[in-house]
Amino acid sequence: MIELFTTAFVTFFVAIDPPGVAPIFGALTNGSSNEHRRAMAIKSVVIATGVLLGFALIGEWLLGALHISLDAFRAAGGVLLFMMALEMIFEKRTERREERAEKLSEEDDTIPGTHEDISVFPMAIPMLAGPGSIATMMLLMSDPANSGLLSKAVILGSAGINLLLCLIIFLAIGPIMRFIGDSIAAMITRILGVILAALAAQFIFDGIRGGLLEGGAHIAVSVLS
Repeated sequence: MIELFTTAFVTFFVAIDPPGVAPIFGALTNGSSNEHRRAMAIKSVVIATGVLLGFALIGEWLLGALHISLDAFRAAGGVLLFMMALEMIFEKRTERREERAEKLSEEDDTIPGTHEDISVFPMAIPMLAGPGSIATMMLLMSDPANSGLLSKAVILGSAGINLLLCLIIFLAIGPIMRFIGDSIAAMITRILGVILAALAAQFIFDGIRGGLLEGGAHIAVSVLS
């Protein structure tokens, strides 16, 4: 259980990327009141939690309805996470988030004294509950090795701790950003990107191996029959 928690926590941490979303949240709520910033922080985390919990509960059923094997989804999810890791290493992800934050900030300034509700988009979706975190949730929950209730509880708990960490950071964004600084935040993001790339490669290898074994089993059954 400790190994599962460590793997799940690290994977969700690099997929959600609290150090990366923190400055974006600060930029989008810059100049807003403390009440508005607190409301946006709580609402965005609650919505992201609901989205990830929904995919955790019905994700496997959804794959079955679409006739997608778990191994195929595991390999595809690994590719998706690997692409995200490359963006983190080369700071493309951060640049895209900053551009989105700038655009929304400019739109927000059209009416002085008002602040846009950024809790659903872009904070909850796709910054917290984005393709990477959704794929991670479905990959871990659909793994046959994690079929027990305790294992699923550990996975949900690791995701919940990461979202709680995001909430704490959002509520204390001002002092934290002054303490971390841009250079340290960029360094953390790149290190997490390398870790995510390794985890993504493992997902891809597991998916390919499972697909080959399943295909070989089907061939053997056909020959014997």
